[in-house]
Amino acid sequence: MAEETWKDYKDKKHSRPKPLSGIRVLEVCTLLLGPAGPGFAAEMGAEVIKCEIPPMGDTCRDLTPFGYQFREQGVAFAHMNTNKYFLGLDLHKPQAQEVFRELAAKSDVIENNLRPGVMESWNVGYRQINEINPGIIYLAKNGFGQWGQYAEENRPSNDGASQGFSGYAWLSSFPNQPPLKSRLYICDNYGALMGELAVLAALHYRQRTGKGQFIELSQTEAIMRAMTWVWPYQQITGKTAMPAGNRDLSVCPADTFRCKGDSFVAIAAPTPEEFKGLCNAMGRAELADDPRFKDHLTRLREDNATAILKIIADWARGKTPAEIEALAEKHGFAACHIYDTGEVVEDEHFRARGFMTEVDDPVLGKYLDHEFPVMMSKTPPRVEWGCRAVGFDNEYILKHTLGKSEDDIKKLYDCGALGKWADVPTRRPPSNWDGKAGLRQA
Repeated sequence: MAEETWKDYKDKKHSRPKPLSGIRVLEVCTLLLGPAGPGFAAEMGAEVIKCEIPPMGDTCRDLTPFGYQFREQGVAFAHMNTNKYFLGLDLHKPQAQEVFRELAAKSDVIENNLRPGVMESWNVGYRQINEINPGIIYLAKNGFGQWGQYAEENRPSNDGASQGFSGYAWLSSFPNQPPLKSRLYICDNYGALMGELAVLAALHYRQRTGKGQFIELSQTEAIMRAMTWVWPYQQITGKTAMPAGNRDLSVCPADTFRCKGDSFVAIAAPTPEEFKGLCNAMGRAELADDPRFKDHLTRLREDNATAILKIIADWARGKTPAEIEALAEKHGFAACHIYDTGEVVEDEHFRARGFMTEVDDPVLGKYLDHEFPVMMSKTPPRVEWGCRAVGFDNEYILKHTLGKSEDDIKKLYDCGALGKWADVPTRRPPSNWDGKAGLRQA
């Protein structure tokens, strides 16, 4: 059944309709939390217009590991800004504010991740836009929300701050070690996903009622929502949840174990059948009947959990991850060798499914990236083109969407409301750009 459903999916998805086709999103976002959400929507087929203040644009353009540039573009920016249209619009200028309002009147969604009050100071806040487009869905997202103590203090935020404020960094560490910040911008990306979920719900509500609405999101509160058992545990027991490294405190056994050659494997065996299978694989069938390990709740007790995890660790040290994976398949428990990122990229499983895919972009050329991580049989999301320079699509957007003339556009350039990229790497197109490739005709 599954094979028939997904037959030729990878080859045919670019010819199929997109799930959010017909939805227009105005993005006034910077760094990661902001642009990531519209990036998801763009891969779902929404028309996303990214508004940046020229000539430097989004600060995210400079966020790149070790200063490495991919064809003169920042790596993080290139990854999360696919399928977008790029408008250089200086919202400090009244003329740019008027252009934005004209676009807002023709849009479904506006997203920003600026500090509270900034959009209002530019005359494009929710109430100001709602007057000209009552159906607008307006998402404001930042570290701490639009109101409350931290919002009133006008605190800046970023992914690291949210990991710190939420307790996520504290819990991610090992016992008696400093807090451990995830390098993968988990609060930015998870917050962005929560925001898009709210946008989709608001679109559904508008379809039924004709009414738009204001959505506000705190990325700190969003990641707290993902910390599952922590908050009820603390309220019920009065105890602070403590760091436990890779060990799962709600599932036993479940941990990461060192193997031969300093490689690692993740093992989990919580059900009676899985635990018995693990015991048999270790040649320790008697452990399944040990009173300390007789059922899952008993195994979860600290002394018992520590004991069984040490037994497994001693056994795993003498095996390779592949040997343990083979035993897991034979005996019916979960085990997976811990990949490094290089191994993930080369894994044929992800390539065969089209998740790791080659993007053939007219400006950036061919490069490897991953697709949206959900497959949809009738309306597949996909990457269609890469990121662009600041203001790359100015003329197309103003002519095609707003019907402006060449003279109108020249006046906007002359007054500084409209602009394009600075002649520096990460803001401009690649130096080998021919001046034509990727440009759209209105």
